[in-house]
Amino acid sequence: MSSSLIALSRVSRRFGDARAVDDLSLSVDRGELFGIIGPDGAGKTTTIRMVCGLLRPDAGEIRVLGLDPVRDHRRLTESVGYLSQRFSLYGDLSVDENIRFFADIHGVYDSASRADRLLALTQLTPFRRRLAQQLSGGMKQKLALACTLVHQPDLILLDEPTTGVDPVSRREFWKLLSEFLASGVTIVMSTPYLDEAERCSRVALIHEGRLLALDRPSVLRAGLPGTIVEILAADRARTLEALQDLPDVLGVESFGERVHVRMADAPEPAVRQVGAGLARAGIDTSGVRPVSASLEDVFVTMLGGARE
Repeated sequence: MSSSLIALSRVSRRFGDARAVDDLSLSVDRGELFGIIGPDGAGKTTTIRMVCGLLRPDAGEIRVLGLDPVRDHRRLTESVGYLSQRFSLYGDLSVDENIRFFADIHGVYDSASRADRLLALTQLTPFRRRLAQQLSGGMKQKLALACTLVHQPDLILLDEPTTGVDPVSRREFWKLLSEFLASGVTIVMSTPYLDEAERCSRVALIHEGRLLALDRPSVLRAGLPGTIVEILAADRARTLEALQDLPDVLGVESFGERVHVRMADAPEPAVRQVGAGLARAGIDTSGVRPVSASLEDVFVTMLGGARE
């Protein structure tokens, strides 16, 4: 096994006939912000729960801080913080009382100074006497993070921590994570938001429990072949249809108001070919331009290849 902070070697986990994680191997180094990305049902939550020791793998080996997360679960809880998708705050307890409760669970009995620091970092100090059930969604997530960090873990595991949180609260949450990364904490998180995955030092793309790619976002983007041409057109359905008929097309995808077509040509001829093809089809556009590949483009391309 690796000397990394987290190491998974050929790990598999089934639920009945469904294979949630399939022969998965990866490692996480100390001080990393490591992202696990994939569609719903890809195995992200199962992977994190196995790393936490909450699920036992059917096959393979996992080491966290050199320990078996199932057999050495009690020892690991001193060094690991886990924020699940459904982190349970106690709505009838105040912000202060929730933090003190989780501190007591971890045997931290001098938690007042830690609570003050965490409340200041999360900007919850003015609300410390408010009941948790009266907080907004973003404030609840920040309180959940404070409760997760009260015992000062070396490793934080976050399972889609910003799902359902408004954009402003998401930005504030990420500022907090940056603070903890700067202090040397290692963070592993799953996320459905690819703009968040771009912030990670490395990402693992998984699909149906199998690893499709693992590298720095910049390396994954640079490795996508071809030129991405972005089109803004009112009639996206006709635009998609017309693009499929062009020669040298490697892939076409719709991203909200934008359409991305991946062409085999270099940027200039690719843009000319796309513009001319759309003009022949009688499609009006408000923009046709080459753009850098995003992690979203990589994700969609690799996912399409895996499904094929």
